[in-house]
Amino acid sequence: MQRVILHCDMNNFYASVECMLNPELKNKPVAVCGSVEERHGIVLAKNYAAKAFGVSTGEAIWQAKQKCQDLVIVEPHYEQYMKFSKLAREIYGRYTDQIEPYGMDECWLDVTGSGCMGTGFEIADEIRRTVKFELGLTISAGVSFNKIFAKLGSDMKKPDAITCIEADSFREKIWCLPASDLLGVGRATEKVLSGYGIHTIGELAATSDDFLKCRLGKNGLAIKKYANGLDDSPVMRSDYVSPVKSIGHGITTMQDLENNAEVWCVMLELVQEIGTKLRTHKKKAGGIAISTRNNELYTKEWQCRIGIPTQSPTYLAKTAFALFAKNYQWEHPIRSVTVRAINLFEEDCPIQYDLFTDVKSLDRQERLDAAIEQIRFRFGKDAIKNGVLFQKSKMPTERKVDLVMPTGMIG
Repeated sequence: MQRVILHCDMNNFYASVECMLNPELKNKPVAVCGSVEERHGIVLAKNYAAKAFGVSTGEAIWQAKQKCQDLVIVEPHYEQYMKFSKLAREIYGRYTDQIEPYGMDECWLDVTGSGCMGTGFEIADEIRRTVKFELGLTISAGVSFNKIFAKLGSDMKKPDAITCIEADSFREKIWCLPASDLLGVGRATEKVLSGYGIHTIGELAATSDDFLKCRLGKNGLAIKKYANGLDDSPVMRSDYVSPVKSIGHGITTMQDLENNAEVWCVMLELVQEIGTKLRTHKKKAGGIAISTRNNELYTKEWQCRIGIPTQSPTYLAKTAFALFAKNYQWEHPIRSVTVRAINLFEEDCPIQYDLFTDVKSLDRQERLDAAIEQIRFRFGKDAIKNGVLFQKSKMPTERKVDLVMPTGMIG
């Protein structure tokens, strides 16, 4: 039996939710933007009225204002976006339990066994009309025989539309499209392909395996498989939880960091959250990765292994800072820092110590961190903290809603 896969994409999600909650915004150009004070002053989402002026996601607010003087700037309300995302998934759940999120506003649905409810197109159309009636939001849906083409279909016609890509006619329909339209072909990959005269999905599909593997590695073979309609990846069940591959936390500071002491304070704060999440997921970190972005928006990354897998925020902070101090040259101040625990092990995984490890000291530190964690859990995150963190901080105010995305990384 040929699979029937839907990809449902909620149109201009953040901006659409804001316009639905505030009808006065409906016919105005609207952009949902981050906080200028906390240096997140970029466009996160825009509605079609703003898009008509050329406003694009990711540009600075002042740039968007130059394009559209009447642009209405709205701050994000993540709790509302999470609520409507959940409500949409409840609607999808009326048709199948195989619902795989792809971000907050997109989902794949496998409705292969739902023939009694109609064809793939009929089910997608019913979902589209239900979402509009019950939530006041519009979706675009792709209907196909695999996930890659269903995603491609939902992008082809927007808003409030359905596109079908059938197995017997996909070549005529999509091989003429730019290769960059295909999931898995990002900017860097597109640049490589374009450099060798590969511009369309059809040209990608006809390229030799050896050439793609030589230039793009395993990803080259994967995107050729996608282009030829050979994707057979399953749509996960709605209760599926992606394996946690790394646990990280990062921030953009309110003012630039200008010396090692300020970076140390930020890292100490970041690893408290990482330690909590490691304990929640019953993992230990076997490595640490750090990323910095300077005030010219240039990013540098480093990583290293940790001798003894740990959950200790103190040990993680010391390792991260030592890695930073060894590698960062203070040519420019720093505006953002990210720390990630990588090479994760199960909490109860046996550990081989070497002869020089102070096991008693490690055990004391682990028990101390566990006690601190209990205090923070009972009385709040600020109930106990390192003394250095009580000084004037360049850390931004904390986000009220944690966003958990299906990427294999908890952030």
